[in-house]
Amino acid sequence: MTTVGKRIFITGGAGFIANKLMQRLADDNEIVVFDNFRRDTLTGSSLAGHPNITIERGDVMDYEHVHEAMRGADIVVHAAAIAGIDTVIQDPVLTMRVNVIGTANVLQAAHAHRVPDRVVDFSTSEVFGNVALNASETDSTVAGSAGEARWTYAVSKLAGEHLAKAYHVRDGMPVVTIRPFNVYGPGQTGEGAIQVFINRALSGLPLRIDGDGNQIRAWCYVDDFVDGLMRCIERPEAVGQSFNIGNARAVTTVLGLAETVCRVLGSASQIVFDPPLSADIALRIPSVKKAEELLGHVARVGLEEGIRHTADWIQSARRAA
Repeated sequence: MTTVGKRIFITGGAGFIANKLMQRLADDNEIVVFDNFRRDTLTGSSLAGHPNITIERGDVMDYEHVHEAMRGADIVVHAAAIAGIDTVIQDPVLTMRVNVIGTANVLQAAHAHRVPDRVVDFSTSEVFGNVALNASETDSTVAGSAGEARWTYAVSKLAGEHLAKAYHVRDGMPVVTIRPFNVYGPGQTGEGAIQVFINRALSGLPLRIDGDGNQIRAWCYVDDFVDGLMRCIERPEAVGQSFNIGNARAVTTVLGLAETVCRVLGSASQIVFDPPLSADIALRIPSVKKAEELLGHVARVGLEEGIRHTADWIQSARRAA
């Protein structure tokens, strides 16, 4: 399937990843952005005012609004969620409600409209728990201990995965579930470690790490992630599947990341260790073999290159402010 001449409905369309996706799609398709604009990458981007983009300010908790705004969609991308560890810990009730009920609303509306081409549901790498080495899509998922605020996010996203799969099995809905692994890059808003570290390093401020910094992550540049997302939208082999989308070669500890940011940017910022906010992820590296074999997707941007691109964007945005 070639994504041209389609009507595409994107929840969370004002967000970072959706903005990058729309840069690929806006010229050749009609896009409906459905978002409450709690985080807003869109307004200040090159896509603001694009003639093929319609803004629908709304909340995924409002089923009737979701249903009406989705009318006529060929493709649905459900990227709206409460995310970011600070936000999740501050309000785990809102996290559960938005991520569970909101996802149920989007999937039910897609079912009601018989969305024909693709329904892409964003999950999370956190479903693999606090230790995940070369985690594959068929590995067991983990809910975490009840009452620990961090796991409300993983549980809420995992519930969405199960519901999406159930719609596919019962009704043949053309769903795909994607599990992003630490996506970063130009335009990122919110609590992502790399953009926070770069911003502080460019300002000569201390880089603050929650915990001892020995947590290991695989970092995926946003252009690589969107390449994988496009393949999930376009490839027929993706339907009914879940995919880890990440870069299994761009691996370092959080401390190593902070040190790399300082070295690449020539920053003298100090690195400071704070107490951990909550239960943490000790190790999270995906297996991306399934995406390589079924979709032909391979991440190409290395960590240092991605840091430079992100820093260039941040400096450009500062000059334009």
